[in-house]
Amino acid sequence: MIKQSAEYIIKSLQLHKPQIAVILGSGLGQFVEGLTKKKVIKYKDIPHFPQSSVEGHKGELIRGFIGNKEILCLNGRFHLYEGYEPEIIARTIYILKEIGIKQLIITNAAGSLRKALSPGSLMLIKDHINFSGKNPLVGRNNDDYGPRFPAINNVYSSKMRQQCLNIARRTKIKLKQGVYLMVLGPNFETPAEIAMFAKWGADAVGMSTVPEVIAAAHCSIDVLGISVITNYGSGLVHNQMPSHEETLAGAALAANNLIKLLYTFIKEEN
Repeated sequence: MIKQSAEYIIKSLQLHKPQIAVILGSGLGQFVEGLTKKKVIKYKDIPHFPQSSVEGHKGELIRGFIGNKEILCLNGRFHLYEGYEPEIIARTIYILKEIGIKQLIITNAAGSLRKALSPGSLMLIKDHINFSGKNPLVGRNNDDYGPRFPAINNVYSSKMRQQCLNIARRTKIKLKQGVYLMVLGPNFETPAEIAMFAKWGADAVGMSTVPEVIAAAHCSIDVLGISVITNYGSGLVHNQMPSHEETLAGAALAANNLIKLLYTFIKEEN
């Protein structure tokens, strides 16, 4: 199934040899507007490919260019709370591996666990905590893509992170590093949970990203992860009530800086 999906994508999008793929989080679809030579296919048309059902996730696979760099964009991701099994999410990453992707840029919308990390800011993910209770590698190992027990201590590539920090400094974009914690969702977290996650050392919380990252580590794809901070976690701000509408609005607030940062990163990546 993985090879069939990859072959369909390569043929339909007339791919050459893209080495970078970007997964766009909630409300970040405008990233694709600046791409040149775009070709688009719907997830529903790709054999054995899952569908995205959440507002802010269009469900499109897009080939485009930033400068002379050919990239793939997944405009819409898949969440465990939609009912997908983790291995389905892993399969999408293996499809990217089959296509020839070597670097994966993952963006997400996340809630802040720190008052200093305000809505509209960007957080470069340096590590994660998997609090979802799920792992995409459970079950029989797919030896074609990686080992039974992969190490993930440097899955958020230190080289890619340093390059991103250098660009942010040069372009005067505020970018902090932090730890991302994944919950299963779909409900937002309680104030007690937010307080606990902060004590654990997490800086932001969301409902995605970690399954893709684990699968990428399994098949030796380097990862750059960036969270768009869309809201404060429950209890950090008095009488605040988190909502998906707030998430989309917060993503829009930070989108321009994210796009500027990633476009520059992709242009300069060797």
